[in-house]
Order: sequence, then structure tokens, then C-alpha cells
Amino acid sequence: MTPQFPKLNEPRPGVGPSLCMARSLFAHELIEENKAEVLRFLAERPLHNVVMSGFVRDNGIESWLNRGTFYGCRDDLGNLEGVALIGHAMFIDARSGQALGVFARLAQDVHSTHMIMGEQETIQRFWNYYSAGGQAPRLSCREVLFEQTSSVEPFPPVPDLRPANLDDLSLIVPVHAAMAYQESGVNPLDADPDGFRMRYARRIRQERVWVWVEGGQLIFKADVISDTPDAIYLEGIYVNPDERGKGYGSRCMSQLGRSLLKRTKAIVLLVNEAHQAAQSFFQGIGFTQCGLYETIFLREQN
Repeated sequence: MTPQFPKLNEPRPGVGPSLCMARSLFAHELIEENKAEVLRFLAERPLHNVVMSGFVRDNGIESWLNRGTFYGCRDDLGNLEGVALIGHAMFIDARSGQALGVFARLAQDVHSTHMIMGEQETIQRFWNYYSAGGQAPRLSCREVLFEQTSSVEPFPPVPDLRPANLDDLSLIVPVHAAMAYQESGVNPLDADPDGFRMRYARRIRQERVWVWVEGGQLIFKADVISDTPDAIYLEGIYVNPDERGKGYGSRCMSQLGRSLLKRTKAIVLLVNEAHQAAQSFFQGIGFTQCGLYETIFLREQN
């Protein structure tokens, strides 16, 4: 039997009347047969949907590796109005306020969500619906989306910049965990140590982590979170504090960018709105601002 999901013109306790619209939309769990349709939909806005597109390409629609469930929102004719991944992390592409409302209703019943990330305007509108269910933010940060579409004049090369291997895991994991704690206030080595190491090892096996290691020290690292033909999304960019101010970050990012742009149209990454020095750094190596984002970290729900 096909599971029944909320329609927008069906009232629900705890959700304000602003959600009740004249046009009927319905949501459903997406399945593998929807994969091509979903990728076409997400490809209409490739930079903003790079994370969801990457999950679908890497893991498929139905996979525990997505740490959540993909939903589609459709109109009465069956046309997609939105796609969302609802789970540990929440990502949404909704083409209307009505679709945002439908996804918000579904998300209110999921109590494992750690964070919501997306375009600032979309997330703020979504939050107006979603918070009606009593969800509370723990931390919110605004970020600037940067894009690079062509490589800049090369900096001096870094011969030892390479994809990480599993021998590097013990060196990288504490650094990445510290960065996650600084961003979210949650240390993944406390919250889910085995799962965190397992996911990071998988990323290394996929050759999605780039490092420069010298004398047993991690000098630089960068993580490819999502890899699609239209865009590659980077996170976890790190330069050893003892080695900063020497141009290593510029050299490594320049070299990495040239390599990645051979197989994709754009490289994107997020920088905290308050970190002006980091924004200036990325602008200095050929990145340009292309959007404003917001990430909301949620309080743990019982």
C-alpha cells in the first residue's frame, strides 16, 4: 500500500492556518525509480542542490548512507514541486511556499534532525512553518556561498598534495572533529565516534579527502563532500595553525582547484558571514560570492 502523506489543504494540529492553501500538493517517499527525474529536477539549480545531487549519485535514493529519507512534493498533475532530504541533516529545494509547508509538516515528525541548511531566504520561510511544531534552534549561522568556475594563475606547486589514504585516518579525524565542534557545538567523537570514523574512512576510500602531510604533521586538508558534473562542494578546509601565513593555503587550494575543474563546471564552498578574513582569502584565489546561506542546528528532541 502506498503510504499517505499530508496534503497542504488538510489541517493539522499545531500548524497555523497560513499553511492551508487552495491548491492541493502531496508528498511521498521517493524511490529508486524516481532517480532520473529527481536528478533532472535538482540539476535545474545545480549549485544550490549540489549536496542532494551528490547523495543521489553516490548512494541512490533509498540508502542508509543518506542518513535520512528523500521526499518529493507534487501537484495534482504529478509534477515535482520540490525535493527534500529529511533526516540527520535537512536539505530542501521547493519551488513554492506551499511545497515548503508540506515538507515542514513531514519534518516535524522526525526527531533525529541535527541541522537544516540552505539558501537564507528559503530556510527562513521554512522555519516559519517548521517551528510551529515546537522545534527550537540551538545555534544558527549565516554563511556566504562562494563559487569558482575557472582556475587562477597558478601558485607554486605543492608536490606532496595528494588524496588521503586510510593510514592518514588517525591524523585527520581529530582535526575534522574539532572543526565540526567549532562550527556546531557538538563533537562527533563524543556523539557518534564509530559512525564518524566509518563515514570519514568511506570518504577517504572515495578519494574525497585531499591532504598535505609532512613529517607526521597535517599541513593542509580539504574534503570533497559532493562531486557532480555541474559542481563540487568543498568543506573542512584546514591549514595547520603553526603553518599559517606562509601561503600554503593559497598554493594548495589553487592546485586542488585546477585538478577538480577538469571534471566539473564549478567549485562551491561556504564561509561564515562573520569571517571576513576567510572571505578575503577565497576571493584572492578566484572565488566569487554567489549566494547567502543559513545553517540552523537544532536542540536534541526527546
